Amino acid sequence: MPEQTINCDLLIIGGGIAGLSAALEASKYGKVIVLTKGKIGETATEKAQGGIAAAIDKVSDSTRFHFEDTIAAGAGLCDEKAVEVLVTEGVPRVKELIEMGAQFDKAETEAGGTEFALNLEGAHKRRRILHAGDETGAEVERTLGRRVISEGKVEVHQQMIGIDLIMDKERCSGATVLDSKSGAVINYFAKATLLATGGVCQTYLYTTNPSFATGDGVAMAYRAGAEVIDMEFVQFHPTSLVQFKQFEDLVALPQFLISEAVRGEGGILLNNRGERFMERYHDLLELAPRDIVSRAIFEEMKKTNDDHVFLSLKGSNPEKIKQRFPMIYRTCLERGLDITKDNIPVAPAAHYFMGGIRTDIDGKTNVTGLYAAGECASTGVHGANRLASNSLLEGLVFGHRAALAAKFLMSSSSYALPVTRYPLLTPRLSAIEVQRYKLVIKTALWNGVGIVRSKESLEAAMKKLDLLEKHLNFVPSSAEELEIKNMLLVAKLITRGALDRTESRGAHYRTDYPNKDDVVWRRRLVYRTTGL
Repeated sequence: MPEQTINCDLLIIGGGIAGLSAALEASKYGKVIVLTKGKIGETATEKAQGGIAAAIDKVSDSTRFHFEDTIAAGAGLCDEKAVEVLVTEGVPRVKELIEMGAQFDKAETEAGGTEFALNLEGAHKRRRILHAGDETGAEVERTLGRRVISEGKVEVHQQMIGIDLIMDKERCSGATVLDSKSGAVINYFAKATLLATGGVCQTYLYTTNPSFATGDGVAMAYRAGAEVIDMEFVQFHPTSLVQFKQFEDLVALPQFLISEAVRGEGGILLNNRGERFMERYHDLLELAPRDIVSRAIFEEMKKTNDDHVFLSLKGSNPEKIKQRFPMIYRTCLERGLDITKDNIPVAPAAHYFMGGIRTDIDGKTNVTGLYAAGECASTGVHGANRLASNSLLEGLVFGHRAALAAKFLMSSSSYALPVTRYPLLTPRLSAIEVQRYKLVIKTALWNGVGIVRSKESLEAAMKKLDLLEKHLNFVPSSAEELEIKNMLLVAKLITRGALDRTESRGAHYRTDYPNKDDVVWRRRLVYRTTGL
């Protein structure tokens, strides 16, 4: 099928909170096209349970408190300017969401009125988490999506996967994309391009991420010469539901997340002896930062020779639990668990990527014409460990800022470019080979670059990835081949960052370097296309 050419002022690759936030703002200044990898609404945003953090309660909270909590969680590597932007601009961005119709949960006040029912999560000192039951991300996605559709100013092209960015010397001028439905290759030429492609945690065997979180945007940007940063910092969520094989294929499906908010509402962690153990690890107990809780669970599983611990809500009001966590209650019930009565078997899983494409606070990369926002980008706002419920806020704030920054390029005069040609070949890999090679990547990272790492485990992982690379030395010709090539590149970058950082900090923990080293390592690691 011949290649097609489509022009626009701003091309946005990704339809989650960062992409939609950017699209709404950018549509004021020119023609915007949003590309989604799946169908519209199928994003990591839609899966987010816990909530969105914002200091909207001016009586008991403030942006200063939110700033301090974010900095503390980031273990010394947060960019303070980026954090200041996040917490201050986050408040008006969230209020705009509410004005658009987002239905966050409310509670009755003693005076007989209502106010937002703000939740408390790990490492937050104040209740500041807005939520819509345990489906906050879906509510945010619906709200932004409705506004995009109602305004009718943004074109959404579904089931598209990026092949590579179009480069005109040192400038990004769009992207070459594969239409997964028809098999057509399309050149999208744009005055500015924004990557909002989400996370990378499908590179791990156990993950809460949806199946399409394969690091495509990070890989595309890196191949085009963009800098990537903080690749070693992958956050493991402490409590994903352990899904036994009679229910799920663990390799094919993501783990079901048991939200941080469950611990915020009184859930306690027990080992298989029935002992509450978090008091041995941190004075905040179950509400300690995620990296600490994940490692504590990892240690307890090792001590008790088990593959999970338990999360218990037995001391909580059953009706309140059903009302507050309807999706979690329903999903667990389908698996034979009543969370108001039964202990929930949980274990850590790869959840969120603090690293990514290096940007400034306006979403600009080192490549002219290329912007990034959301989980695929790294402004430094999360440092070495993301504070709970800051992820949706990040996408909302920095997607909006990237659109504002891109408007100057969007209004520039157009320029003629040669049509790029992408070789359309017959796919080389069978479905079985694709699954087998993905499993190699996933197990290499889970076993070697997981919650606890060492030089030995990291070198073993890199050796497996290098060997696989020899089998994948060809031009990809299907969505599956593109994904696996992207996964491999991102996996190698994560492993390289973890090898190079010879200390433990935040989500990065090495048994051979168990201490934080602020003298040598209070800095961020940046990579470009050479040196892998």
